[in-house]
Amino acid sequence: MSAIPFPTSASDLTLDMLNTIVGEQIPGVKLTGFDIVHAKEYGEQMVSTAGRAILDLHYAEGSPADLPKRVILKLAFGENGPDYAGIVGPFYANEVNFYRDIRGELTLETPRTLGASYDPATSHFGLLLEDLTQRGCTFPNVLQPVTVAQVRGVLTTLAKLHAKFWESPRFKTDLSWVQNHLEGRVSELLLGLSPALIQREIDTVSFKREMVQRLRTTGDEMLSGLKALHRHQQTLPQTLLHGDTHIGNTYLLPNDGGGLLDWQLMVRGYCMHDVSYLITTSLSIELRRASEQDLLKYYLEQLAANGVKNPPSFDTAWLELRHALHWGVYIGWLTTPITNYGWEINVMNHLRLTTAYEDHGTGKLIDAIR
Repeated sequence: MSAIPFPTSASDLTLDMLNTIVGEQIPGVKLTGFDIVHAKEYGEQMVSTAGRAILDLHYAEGSPADLPKRVILKLAFGENGPDYAGIVGPFYANEVNFYRDIRGELTLETPRTLGASYDPATSHFGLLLEDLTQRGCTFPNVLQPVTVAQVRGVLTTLAKLHAKFWESPRFKTDLSWVQNHLEGRVSELLLGLSPALIQREIDTVSFKREMVQRLRTTGDEMLSGLKALHRHQQTLPQTLLHGDTHIGNTYLLPNDGGGLLDWQLMVRGYCMHDVSYLITTSLSIELRRASEQDLLKYYLEQLAANGVKNPPSFDTAWLELRHALHWGVYIGWLTTPITNYGWEINVMNHLRLTTAYEDHGTGKLIDAIR
């Protein structure tokens, strides 16, 4: 497939660029024009590692009637992006690979794609996705109440994903390109380059510094624990992970169903990585304490219902859910600047994750597997 040199600003987009990626994804379909409805770049809340634009597409006569007319276009950061903008190319490439090579075979809730391109020479990309608001979807975050039923809806989708690729032999054949938490460009970024950014956050943002102090640890100790966690998880049954399942990377349907957005951190790994992060960031502290074990049981039931013959026991999954909290605290939100989501969302995610970390004695559990 072509590597289109997509711009970093929607205003520089051309019809030829869009037609190239749409034609590769859906042969025979052609656009006659497009309108930019809105564009959002770094510095506007909810923009974390890519810019976004809303487009209205105009299709040539005879195109399939079910093609979405309003779409979301994801683009790389430009010169006004954050100082880490130049290193996030592996994230862009990973998400493009998911939508190009895996999305088409999935029947679970995740956005339909009309085209995707990544240019390794510039690290620019273009990803054209359906606008989910046209289906009545809503986009939760930690500042909004999320019900246990809605979390079950997203867990249903996660279980379908995990079951489809549970200990799949394809990880040695056509999916051998899928990375894991210890090998590949995504892990090199998260384990090699992110720690310096995280330490800067600890050193310069007061609440993050004192939060780490409250956990009686340091940035270096948490990095060491993360590496131990990933080594441990590689010994467990492997499946395809979304990789970044905080509640802000999900969407909710009117019937309490739920889907998954933003696949930049997709990897091969252990299922509790996704489950732990979703449950902990989705619910208030009180509601999470009251319902997390029932939600875990529901997820394990869904694994079995979707064909996993030997799903983890509850005791095993419960232990691994508590282990996995370490990633959510260290990579999930210590690495996230306030600018990305705003002050309150950043603080609330930290509060939920670190409270669970303390509730479950995650620090001591991680020490036991170092």
